[in-house]
Amino acid sequence: MQNPIAPPPQYGDRTLTMQASPGIPVYIYATVFASFCVITGLIWDICWHMSIGRDGLLSPPHLVIYLGAVVAGLFSGYEILRKTFWGSDIEKAASVKIWGFFYSSLGSLFCVWGALSMLTSAPFDDWWHNTYGLDVTILSPPHTVLILGIIGIQFGAMISVIAVKNQMKLLGSFGQGKTKALDKTLFWLFALSAGFLLTIWFTLISEELGRMRTHKSSYYIFAGAAFPLLLIAVGKAVSHKWAVTAVAGVYTALMLGTLWIIPLFPAEPKLGPILNHITHYQGFHFPLLLLAPAVVIDILRYRFAHWSDWKLTLLLGIGFLAVFFVVQWFFGGFLMESPYARNWFFGSHYWYFGNDPNWEYRYKFGRWMVEETPALLKGLGIALVLTLISTRIGLAWGNWMHKIQR
Repeated sequence: MQNPIAPPPQYGDRTLTMQASPGIPVYIYATVFASFCVITGLIWDICWHMSIGRDGLLSPPHLVIYLGAVVAGLFSGYEILRKTFWGSDIEKAASVKIWGFFYSSLGSLFCVWGALSMLTSAPFDDWWHNTYGLDVTILSPPHTVLILGIIGIQFGAMISVIAVKNQMKLLGSFGQGKTKALDKTLFWLFALSAGFLLTIWFTLISEELGRMRTHKSSYYIFAGAAFPLLLIAVGKAVSHKWAVTAVAGVYTALMLGTLWIIPLFPAEPKLGPILNHITHYQGFHFPLLLLAPAVVIDILRYRFAHWSDWKLTLLLGIGFLAVFFVVQWFFGGFLMESPYARNWFFGSHYWYFGNDPNWEYRYKFGRWMVEETPALLKGLGIALVLTLISTRIGLAWGNWMHKIQR
């Protein structure tokens, strides 16, 4: 495979780009839509397991997930074939060549791989359930294959948008007409695709980020290791003052939308033991307050854009962890203990059908849920180290994405 971030070949004094004229290819919209389908279907599937239990191969949430895989695979696959057999020399020169024959954008390759992985996981997951029963963890082997495929599609959608955005930036610099409206559309397509990726990022470790864990250092260790990596990367990938805030906003809106809409529909458990008798879907998590550190990150990276990446690592890493710790510590306490959080808006009253609804510590912290000060400080020190590592990797990743043109 050719180097996906190398600049396209030169023709005279101009750089050849994939687009002969400004315009957003249809497959870009399709892959972003596919990314939306797979993450909403996945959250619905989690709520299904919390509320109903066992599901089948063709359950409604699975069909939404498969729809995303099929759309991403078909549109990206067609784009690869179109470039290979009917693409112009300019398009081929600005593409990644694979197996010495096919021409593709880097994003389309990820989308096709992700779609194949997801569709392969479907019969594997059905066999797994028939053999071993209900999953006790999100990351069962078939779910791991599925999630890797989902990440492939969502990452592919994101870098597809970035590549087209960078290509049109070059066209605009040549006076060929990149309009503000087109640039704005591409930015929001990027924010949507990155926000959907952030949501799956959260879903992967959501078992470690429940409200009962907000007063333990492990909560901040996982968050510090996971979220700066992506948030800082998207801030570096596109030239927009509020890029990180926009991506965190998409994550927040998606999480709130599913939390508020899914429980409106009836559901009842169909797998024993049933300790919590429910009549409607139980909602997923209220979103983490990532908007707060996102705003701070955007302000700091804009104000100190002239700093080196190593200095920015310290500034942004410390800023993220400090803000996230303060807002999530107190908000976690509110979600856990306050009766004002037990409603449709915050959703802290939702409860798995297999759990005792009268459990003593359902709405209060047990002793094992709270750390003593020395242990907490030690854990926060570990969280800071991991946050700084995550931030530095995020800056490097963002620099790479900022250069993608293929």
